[in-house]
Amino acid sequence: MPHRTELYEDAPSACWPIVYSPDYNITFMGLEKLHPFDAGKWGKVINFLKEEKLIADDLIVQAREATDEDLLVVHTRRYLNKLKWSFVVATITEIPPVAFLPNFVVQRKVLKPLRTQTGGTIMAGKLAVDRGWAINVGGGFHHCSSDKGGGFCAYADITLAIKFLFERVQGVSKATIIDLDAHQGNGHERDFMDDHRVYIMDVYNRYIYPGDGFAKRAIKRRVELEWGTEDTEYLQKVHTHVEGALNELKPDIIVYNAGTDILDGDPLGGLAISPQGIVKRDEVVFKAARRRRIPILMVTSGGYQKRTARIIADSILNLHNLGLIDKELATCGAENPKVEQMIRDSAKDLTNLSLQ
Repeated sequence: MPHRTELYEDAPSACWPIVYSPDYNITFMGLEKLHPFDAGKWGKVINFLKEEKLIADDLIVQAREATDEDLLVVHTRRYLNKLKWSFVVATITEIPPVAFLPNFVVQRKVLKPLRTQTGGTIMAGKLAVDRGWAINVGGGFHHCSSDKGGGFCAYADITLAIKFLFERVQGVSKATIIDLDAHQGNGHERDFMDDHRVYIMDVYNRYIYPGDGFAKRAIKRRVELEWGTEDTEYLQKVHTHVEGALNELKPDIIVYNAGTDILDGDPLGGLAISPQGIVKRDEVVFKAARRRRIPILMVTSGGYQKRTARIIADSILNLHNLGLIDKELATCGAENPKVEQMIRDSAKDLTNLSLQ
């Protein structure tokens, strides 16, 4: 019998299936600046969407912090106990001075934001099934597995969201992870190594962290990119392989890890995709999902430049402008007339996705 959780309580129907909390953002005496990650990017995305009048505070779903009991659906007790050592958290977050802070401070200032984002991903999983789509403005901690964190990822939110759905939502028994962050998603790959219910597609720079050879064995559709890959080649590959993956297996849920560290100039990604290329990439994935009427959960994952928040917001606005996401669609499901028109339009669009 699954444990009682607050993460699966029904969200108000007036809300967009967009999940966020101000608690996502990590701010502590400037220490967060020692990692290239923009530790306030999630709030900036929301502010841009508010400026564009797409959303308001009372129209988004407030993320709740995942409890120990929630986390134990995937994580070992031993791993969660290790996070009570500040030096372990310093290693995972790649911020060495964290090792010298009392752990109660680390829990409150570093791990609580990550637990809240993890709760947000789990909540967005249920919302996606209920409404057809959902976006967690945070999450995407794809380097963390049940018993090991790393690469700024302390909790396995993608694995958790899928396991919660498998355990609690009738009719969800197959999932596809489309991981388009610049780095290999070795955390969820290790977690689902021998689980045939989960199909993993991963597109990443072959030369960078983590280079996890063991985890690669779990990838059903692996696309390894060269340094400096640009828009045309990238979008062609994404389009071809997203279509191929969803034709190979029609899942009950897609978890889309939409990292923006593929952006040209990213200090860790090593690829050369333009802002317009990122917006187009997200469009390709959502069109493929909506055309097949498969619920899709998007998480924002990596993205290490200050301008990534604006690009994420622009992408969400583009999805809305195209009718791929909206509140009416979320409430009414895929039979929405906008979706029907989108399906007709996308049939024409498929041949030239990478050329625009």
